[in-house]
Amino acid sequence: MMEYAVSTSGLTKVYEGGVKALDGVDLKVEPGKVFALLGPNGAGKTTLMRILTTQIKPTSGEAYVFGLNVVREGAKVRQLISYVPQEMSVWTDISGYENLLIYAKIYGIPPSKRDRLIWDVLEDTGLKEFGNNLVRTYSGGMIRRLECACALLIKPKILFLDEPTIGLDPSARKAVWERLTVFRKEYDATILFNTHYMDEADLYADEIAIINRGRIVTSGTPNSLKHSLGGEIVSLEVENPAYGSKALEMLEETGVISDVIVSGDEMNIVTQDAESSLPKIMEALRASKVLVKRVSITKPTLDDVFLKYAGVRLETAAGRISEVRQVRRMIRRG
Repeated sequence: MMEYAVSTSGLTKVYEGGVKALDGVDLKVEPGKVFALLGPNGAGKTTLMRILTTQIKPTSGEAYVFGLNVVREGAKVRQLISYVPQEMSVWTDISGYENLLIYAKIYGIPPSKRDRLIWDVLEDTGLKEFGNNLVRTYSGGMIRRLECACALLIKPKILFLDEPTIGLDPSARKAVWERLTVFRKEYDATILFNTHYMDEADLYADEIAIINRGRIVTSGTPNSLKHSLGGEIVSLEVENPAYGSKALEMLEETGVISDVIVSGDEMNIVTQDAESSLPKIMEALRASKVLVKRVSITKPTLDDVFLKYAGVRLETAAGRISEVRQVRRMIRRG
């Protein structure tokens, strides 16, 4: 019987005031995999991660990390894991090396091994030549790599990353993931991460779970999730999308189209053959006097999958990303 890196059953968390952050989460993550959690703001991603890293206790249900109960065996769990939070977790008025030295002491690494381990992890994360520089001189991507370096000091069996690259530019995001990928392969580690970047989940995750309103609504490999929609996507920007949905009900009943997903003034229509379906779609909309402003045809993407199961597009996180960038800039300035 397989021992899962992470396993939860009926996991529920209710905060004061009756706010239910998690509502019966069942989740299994295989060892050595990269697993992504996708969800809108407030979906329960961070709450789930904080329970799994023993920071908070669930209201009910069970959660295990490599067979260890996160509540009853929290001390043993903490020996196997590392965690990189959304918030900045390093000091900017000391050097990268000094930050790692503090974490080495916290982790209880013997003094005789600290120096070698610190320089090794600085090299592994591409920061060796900057190790003695003050962190306030680092770029945002370098700071995030240093935070990952702190987490990698103890070579954890599982690494929890709460939005590891939020607010970073594409090249910095790629650099962070290159280092994480090398670590995962070298030590056969498991990585569980939250992200607001759909391309990041598509590129790096072996499996993805979409969480919404505290529940896992679907999961699978990136390809299986995209294939679950089937066919092609006809995207339309329209006026009066409610009228448009009503106009397309008949086409859905006759099998010309298989699904209609509405978000604002955008309609995404799933069909097996967009070329033959498009004239029928346009005729139905014209008959209902629905004005079509824009039309495009694509294969299903993770963004389409997310829209179907979560009911919103993940780009609504833009404000959150801007907020994180601003906070981190303020911290760096002191």
